[in-house]
Amino acid sequence: YLLFNSFTYLSFILILIPVYYLLPSKFKNLFLLVCSYLFYAYWDWRFCSLLALTTLTVYYCGSFIFASKDQKKKKIYLYICLIINLGILGLFKYYNFFIDSFDSAFSLFGGNLDWLHIKLILPLGISFYTFQALSYVIDIYRGDAEPSDSIINVALFVSFFPQLLSGPIERAKNILPQLSIARKFDKALLKEGFVLITLGMFKKVIIGDTAGKVVNQIFAEPSYYASIELIMGIVLFTIQIYADFSGYTNIARGTAKILGINIMENFEQPYFSQSMTEFWRRWHISLSTYIRDYVYTPLAISTRSWGHFSVAFSLFITFVLVGLW
Repeated sequence: YLLFNSFTYLSFILILIPVYYLLPSKFKNLFLLVCSYLFYAYWDWRFCSLLALTTLTVYYCGSFIFASKDQKKKKIYLYICLIINLGILGLFKYYNFFIDSFDSAFSLFGGNLDWLHIKLILPLGISFYTFQALSYVIDIYRGDAEPSDSIINVALFVSFFPQLLSGPIERAKNILPQLSIARKFDKALLKEGFVLITLGMFKKVIIGDTAGKVVNQIFAEPSYYASIELIMGIVLFTIQIYADFSGYTNIARGTAKILGINIMENFEQPYFSQSMTEFWRRWHISLSTYIRDYVYTPLAISTRSWGHFSVAFSLFITFVLVGLW
């Protein structure tokens, strides 16, 4: 697939950007949508059908929820959307994982579940775009947002290529209004975007990849190294994962900014946090806020009659789901 730190990706956006700004405003979103699908199809065109299915379900279910006056019908449309999209996510990402786990348990008693395995390819970015798409429907159900009257805009929100594979997990109320206004070439945005992309490349290639080479060497044969070297490997690993994630986010934000679209910051110097609570507020911000708003808070509200046990239960379920993710 198109790695952000590849020459192919740079060529892709260098061709895309001038064409994008030469087009009339009414065609810009359609052009970005086509480019986003081409970006995804570069990995495997077959899985563009899943993107399209997710888009259609959230678009129509969102419209039906908003139009319905019956709370029961609203809930039915919401559940249909959740079942379809979480079902697809569960099938591709978790089915074989759970079969492997059960197979290991059954093997202790002489059982074998190999026949239940399905040969599946995990679609790139499926967690990111599924969560992002579902936020659109959930916000409409809650009354926090209204549905878009443009399926092209919703499709672009779901598949916008800079943050399609690695996030940040955006919200419709941030992106869709930006897609509804005219976007003209701006030198200031070009400069800001170029700085973000350059910073992201430096983090990913110079810091992340360099640290990764040392980490891979140490972790491949840890018995060959002394304690101080193993500790250094752990420290470098923390640097590597931050540089990778943060670097990709910078490149995504920089690309989007050049296109006149602002997407959220995802890392806010998390290693300077003074507590674990603060760390989680500053590390993968889009995921932690998403989990808070769409998992923890609804669980805590629905179980508030349980007293103090409600918080413990909600936290436990939340972290189990984060761990699975």
